[in-house]
Amino acid sequence: MRYIIKLFPEIMVKGASVRKKMTRQLADNLRRIFMEVGLPPQVKWFLDKLEVEVPDDRASVAEEILLSTPGIEQVLRVRQFRVEPTLEAIARQVAEAVGERLAGRTFVVRARRKGQHDFNSQELERWVGGYLNHNTAAAGVDLHTPEVRVELELENNTLSIVDARMKGLGGFPLGSQGEALSLVSGGFDSTVASYLSMRRGIKTHFVFFNLGGTAHEIGVKQVSYYLWRRFGRSHRVKFVTVPFDEVVEGLLTEVSDSYMGVMLKRLMLMAAERVAERLGVDALVTGESVAQVSSQTLRNLALIDRATDMLVLRPLAMMDKPEIIRIADEIGTRQFAETMPEYCGVISRNPVTHGSFRRLAEEEQRFDMGRLERALEGMRIEPVDELVSAINAAEAVPVVHEVPPGAKVIDIRRPEEVAASPLPEADVAIPFHELGRRFAELPQDVTWLLYCRQGVLSQLHGQHLRDAGFDNVMVYRPTP
Repeated sequence: MRYIIKLFPEIMVKGASVRKKMTRQLADNLRRIFMEVGLPPQVKWFLDKLEVEVPDDRASVAEEILLSTPGIEQVLRVRQFRVEPTLEAIARQVAEAVGERLAGRTFVVRARRKGQHDFNSQELERWVGGYLNHNTAAAGVDLHTPEVRVELELENNTLSIVDARMKGLGGFPLGSQGEALSLVSGGFDSTVASYLSMRRGIKTHFVFFNLGGTAHEIGVKQVSYYLWRRFGRSHRVKFVTVPFDEVVEGLLTEVSDSYMGVMLKRLMLMAAERVAERLGVDALVTGESVAQVSSQTLRNLALIDRATDMLVLRPLAMMDKPEIIRIADEIGTRQFAETMPEYCGVISRNPVTHGSFRRLAEEEQRFDMGRLERALEGMRIEPVDELVSAINAAEAVPVVHEVPPGAKVIDIRRPEEVAASPLPEADVAIPFHELGRRFAELPQDVTWLLYCRQGVLSQLHGQHLRDAGFDNVMVYRPTP
């Protein structure tokens, strides 16, 4: 199967040297990902496009990769032919390739031409359209509402007939715009901000400030892995966990109630700056949106920003919540966010919305900064691509590789995953985002085994259920 890759328009308006660098970066990124999944890296790059060829039986895998890789505006699935660059020869080839599809249907021809020819694109369209109208069983030409759109791209003597045109991710090739560290909590905002950072070509690492929950940490690792696996796996990045429980204790005992939220965000930025310096990255990314909560008023964001000299990027600054949720829907993180455990130990009863710089300085003087230093000493840095094996190795919820007598299996994958690859031994299918609500409705006199493809979601939601008092839950991971 052959594909023509159209580059993001902002790449095309760059100078020749920058465009060449970005196009090569995109080609290298695709080669890395294709090699990882066992596809031969048949990627050719040109100044204005890429061409990719894969075995026909791996087309679905290739398309999934191409549509999730930053830097790609459109993916065209094509059939290519070498032709004499004459109108008649081109028309004959097109008729042979699409004639059967036109039988009894109206059509229109749309063509793009590049190179040296004795005709322009409009003349090519008219000539081919007339030939198809007279030499196939088509119902006729319809320029406005055709049943079939015949798309051609001609470059010198190479004719490409477009069978499908798919919208890509857009943005810049990952790695072309430097590196940043994203502060992630696993909710809607931080995951969408991380995605937008990656889409813009920024190699994005993750830092999580653990406020006191194992299940929350597993959940944030899962969604961070998902984001990296889907949109950024051409580059290895880090996941950093900073234990913040002692910091929270200090906020509750040493800081005035109304300033706890602002102080927590400042302390996170201070710590994130230190982590970023250690990783050698250039900026921080947060999911803050103006006026969404009390700590995100303009004045409070200004107070928070004073905590660091490092560049802080806020991709969501001017977005509203429905827009953020819409993007989460599109990229597949909404269901993770909706089931993410939250830690609410630092919620002000009367949060300040227009904080004072002088008052904040006084509050900060009362806080023991040794707590922050000890938190940073306890940080853990892990490669994101190794998170799944690390979570499974921890096995917070017991794991079995065979179904014990009397036990039953719940398949917690998404419905489309279950349909594509059913688990024969599953007794019931409940998507992971519905499990917490529906589990109590199941018979509780049996042991329930949670199944997902890699075991991470099973661990997370098994921990949730155990925390809720259900001790009849285990993880099922069949032996490969």
